[in-house]
Amino acid sequence: MPAGRLMLLDTPSLYFRAFFGVPESVKATDGTPVNAVRGLLDMIARLVSERRPERLVCCFDADWRPEFRVAAIPSYKAHRVAAQTPEGSVEETPDTLLPQLPVIDAVLDALGLARAAVPGYEADDVIGTLATRDAGPVDVVTGDRDLFQLVDAARDVRILYTAKGIRNLEVFGEQEVAAKYGIPGRAYADFAILRGDPSDGLPGVPGIGEKTAAALISRFGSLAGVLEALDAGITEGFPAGSRKRLEAGRAYLGPAELVCRVAEDLPIEVDDALPPVPRDPAELESLATRWNLASPVKRLLSVL
Repeated sequence: MPAGRLMLLDTPSLYFRAFFGVPESVKATDGTPVNAVRGLLDMIARLVSERRPERLVCCFDADWRPEFRVAAIPSYKAHRVAAQTPEGSVEETPDTLLPQLPVIDAVLDALGLARAAVPGYEADDVIGTLATRDAGPVDVVTGDRDLFQLVDAARDVRILYTAKGIRNLEVFGEQEVAAKYGIPGRAYADFAILRGDPSDGLPGVPGIGEKTAAALISRFGSLAGVLEALDAGITEGFPAGSRKRLEAGRAYLGPAELVCRVAEDLPIEVDDALPPVPRDPAELESLATRWNLASPVKRLLSVL
């Protein structure tokens, strides 16, 4: 792989943010909204301009709600299911966003920006694999706290968190995760398993809230350490009532590990070098004209 900082984009997170952040009045000449496409291209341009990665991969969901995770915990993302089909769950997506997704794919391909997805897995898993196998440094751009589990001070793996917008990115490494949640920096997945995450339909251990989860992980170092202490009959270090709650919720913890931890070993081959020139200039010009994207495409090309 080429040397230099790798940037991994949680592309669905970004295009949803773009869709809700850019007015739907931004349209192509035929009246089709292109606000998500335009917003995503401008986000990428800003990220490349300000963060200067040498390599970049746009990571996508091939399956936004993988069957292996649903089998482990049926409530996983259940509140976001719009329909059930023989092919799987259909995510609740705004009608005016859906037609923009193929346009995003086509424009990124014409530009020559790498796209990666793996059948049966989420963008998080693609990011987890690429971030873990890379020597670093790595910047992961996402609005999903689940990916805090990837921070790694030794290899300089950081999360550029978009909750406050692309212009106000929050940088999270191990030190920042520890300061915010009161846990060892790389223990976010352990913490989330215990506490739960309503945004993903993850229930957590009943009665174990954020403070108790943080206290347990800090005291025992990891979820594995908590379970070892539980099995050994240790009582010291368990906040009041938490030991009994953990024993009652023990059957949940194994499946929750499968749901919460991102994959790190998927078969992915991708050329992550930033393209100095478009892969297909004629197609890019055609797309920019058809979808009224000349300005954002020009801005992105200028920083590439």
